[in-house]
Amino acid sequence: MKARNYREIKGQPYVRKEFIKGHPPPKITKFTMGDPTKDFSYRVSLIAERAAQVRHVALEAGRIAANRLLTKKLGKDFLLKVLPYPHVVLRENKMIFGAHADRLQDGMRAAFGKPIGTAARVKVNQPVMIVEVDEKGIDVAKEALRRSRAKMPMPCRIVIEKINGKLGG
Repeated sequence: MKARNYREIKGQPYVRKEFIKGHPPPKITKFTMGDPTKDFSYRVSLIAERAAQVRHVALEAGRIAANRLLTKKLGKDFLLKVLPYPHVVLRENKMIFGAHADRLQDGMRAAFGKPIGTAARVKVNQPVMIVEVDEKGIDVAKEALRRSRAKMPMPCRIVIEKINGKLGG
């Protein structure tokens, strides 16, 4: 199954992990990188322009792309946060096609599906990632989020804002 099949938000989220046998853990494990103790003066945000489900592998790929550039150019002088958590368990009713496939599948009988991954539901104008930097790191943060935006399944925009001191969150 292709990842684009899971972009659309359809129906109730399937999140009750206590009822799901063998639910897959999300691939993304680290949500905060850089220096969380320092006060930065600018926040560069990656904002979703359309509601979508973002698979855990897309969040991890975006995090790696952004973190690699930020670490290379700024060292530890930044704070990168991935905000949505992939709670929704995705299911797939696996079908095998080809010669003698009719002996291995049941079609739509008992088609509930097996867990194959997790996803985060993102709303319109919700931030997906934020990078906090000082003034000298704004261009690097923009480029990092531009690279991360390429990994996301929905269109995103990059917003730069000045912040005063440390904000909660």
